[in-house]
Amino acid sequence: MSRLSTARVPLAIAVLLLVPAIAPSQEVLPRPEEPFRGKIGLTYKDSEPVKPELKVPATFGLQEPPNILIVLLDDVGYGQMGTFGGGIPTPTLDRVAANGLRYTRFHTTALCSPTRAALLTGRNHHSVGTGVIGEAGTGFPGYSGIIPASAATFAEVLREYGYANAWFGKNHNVPDWETSLVGPFDRWSDGLGFDYFYGFVGGDTDQYSPALVEGRKRMEAPETNEDGSPYHLTTDLADHAIRTFRASKAVAPQRPVFLYFAPGATHAPHQAPEDWIEKFKGQFDLGWDAYREQTFARQKALGVVPQDAKLTPRPDSLPAWDALPENERKVYARMMEVFAAFTAHADHEVGRIVDAIEQAGELDNTLILYMAGDNGSSAEGGLNGLLNEMTFFNGIPEPLELKLAALDTLGGDLHYNHFPAAWAWAMDTPFQWTKQIASHFGGTRNGLAISWPKGIKARGEIRDQFHHVIDIAPTILEVVGVEFPSQFNGVAQKPIEGVSMAYTFDDADAPDRRTTQYFEMLGNQGIYHDGWMASAIRAIPWLSEPEPADLLDMPWELYHVDEDFSQAVDLAAEHPEKLDELVKLFFAQAARYDVLPLDDRRTERLNVANRPSLTEGRTSFTYPNLLRLTEGASPDLKHRSHTITARVGIPEGGAEGMLFTQGGRFAGYGLFVQGGKLVYHYNLAGVERYTIASDEPIPTGDVTLKAVYETDADQPFAGATVSLFADDRKIGEGRVEKSIPNRVTLDETLDIGFDTGTPVTEDYAVPFRFSGRLDAVTIELN
Repeated sequence: MSRLSTARVPLAIAVLLLVPAIAPSQEVLPRPEEPFRGKIGLTYKDSEPVKPELKVPATFGLQEPPNILIVLLDDVGYGQMGTFGGGIPTPTLDRVAANGLRYTRFHTTALCSPTRAALLTGRNHHSVGTGVIGEAGTGFPGYSGIIPASAATFAEVLREYGYANAWFGKNHNVPDWETSLVGPFDRWSDGLGFDYFYGFVGGDTDQYSPALVEGRKRMEAPETNEDGSPYHLTTDLADHAIRTFRASKAVAPQRPVFLYFAPGATHAPHQAPEDWIEKFKGQFDLGWDAYREQTFARQKALGVVPQDAKLTPRPDSLPAWDALPENERKVYARMMEVFAAFTAHADHEVGRIVDAIEQAGELDNTLILYMAGDNGSSAEGGLNGLLNEMTFFNGIPEPLELKLAALDTLGGDLHYNHFPAAWAWAMDTPFQWTKQIASHFGGTRNGLAISWPKGIKARGEIRDQFHHVIDIAPTILEVVGVEFPSQFNGVAQKPIEGVSMAYTFDDADAPDRRTTQYFEMLGNQGIYHDGWMASAIRAIPWLSEPEPADLLDMPWELYHVDEDFSQAVDLAAEHPEKLDELVKLFFAQAARYDVLPLDDRRTERLNVANRPSLTEGRTSFTYPNLLRLTEGASPDLKHRSHTITARVGIPEGGAEGMLFTQGGRFAGYGLFVQGGKLVYHYNLAGVERYTIASDEPIPTGDVTLKAVYETDADQPFAGATVSLFADDRKIGEGRVEKSIPNRVTLDETLDIGFDTGTPVTEDYAVPFRFSGRLDAVTIELN
């Protein structure tokens, strides 16, 4: 019998009708203009001016409101950072914890952009349209991919009270169809409350050739960091954060500064400076099983897990380390060395920011919240790890031989690598499962350290109250001394669903104020209430699309997490009444917070037809020279016949360069002129490549160059015949035997007349700008 019969569904939803509306806050922001209180005469001599006041938050019960630094790392497990018992030294996180508090029962949403939306708004991720990443959004309120105007961010509130807000790193909260140069921009960083942004828009990016954005403008990365060392994005982000903080304090020392530092680390691609990688050589040859054991022992010694906690066993679908062939162990140990270097390097760069705040004499009055992850460690590298994350998103196998050949270059600019799922499981010690699994703490429990020497007396203490990422926003506003407004920019605001954590700052034994919290992601379901947790797992991230199942009849598990820290003992059989109570509560919460309808689809939800599109209904696109477009704003050419036409002028001496490209080194295709010939290159995620070149040089003068792509079928992986033309005369033909099925790129653009980011083939160097005259490129869908 179903845990939740159809008769119980209306009853669960009806619970909502009994919940009183939350009383509105006192403030309306922006505040209405005050009437002029001076005197206006016929001339200035008989008039009295009133000088406008600086917008400085100095009247909130604090003589000096604190600066704020939020550090949010990406895809980090509870057992990853040394501060929480992991095997990777993280001295900056140690420093923040020693100067304040470590939280051992802090939770996220199990996926990146949902956690980030919840962090900024103080509401549950479904409540703000971000039940899943925007690229998988659907037409339901909880899954629109759009943070609504009724959910202003705490950054918007701080800005109204005079804070200088700056964001560095990942912004994965811009709807995919709004990421192009035409916006709209109301959900870019400035629309979310930030005066300055430097980072990337999307889920991840190459650390060596990032898809950089400053404000709203797309940029190319410099060749070196500010100190002259080889370029790396995390260092570049820290350079900009430090410079922004110093400049803000030099120009307006009376204004507090809010820095939101959200680097790509440690999301794939796992890329780190070579000298950092070498520091970890040989340190993970012991394998993931032994790592879990050693980490668990360290966690108990540090007191970040209770002494009676149990280490959960390895899932049956993950291999034992000792059962692997030697060549596989060699590859996977190296992948973990790279990942450890990426982690340690990111913590080091955070340390540079903290040092700069201290050097400015501002550390005592800076509230630092260092969140070690927006979800658990990522198992999206599959069972065998990846040289190129795009193979995962497109279901393309990678031979072990390719990985062995790449051992010495892993972590460098030639790879978009990701470690095996079993390492992700090990990073999540002592819990079950990983990122995506919202039903279990391996997907949702992350380390958090908070320090504010001027406002928190405790030093180096542990807090074990149960809290969630939605609690960060109300915590910050309580510290500053302001409330969320009842109305913002003329829009009535949704109630804040988070609970301030400030009550824990000076009271280790304070009773939990968050007594209930639902969890849901991709059909995985969980509910915490008064020390108990009910969990229902739907899909395992390292396995293929799950078999069909009834989301109302899930095999629920039950854990008494007040006594069972790691969810190790399933009590469902012993306490069926408690489980039934919690399942009903889950559905009541799901109805209240826009979680319904439950949806466990994966690949189907990635279909761009589910969301708004700038290209919908169009079959012809003409683009000017030197244009860059994100994939979400570009025509979808995957397994579809199309024609690419370039109107060019070729001088007598010849010309070369890119005419059209989408993607780059890790997947994509391009049409370009090289060696006097027209060339079409198709890069199937680095696993296979197809090059079609003209049989003869292209003519000079005004020429129309064309590539006709005729797909064998409108289905994933379909092959195609590609024909090349000059002024309607065929000059070449060849085959693309297998094509990209799902996604060309996560961060690179469609480029006209040049190639930004990485090259689609190593036969040329970016930007490979076309040296002739390029009038326009037209793409026609057949």
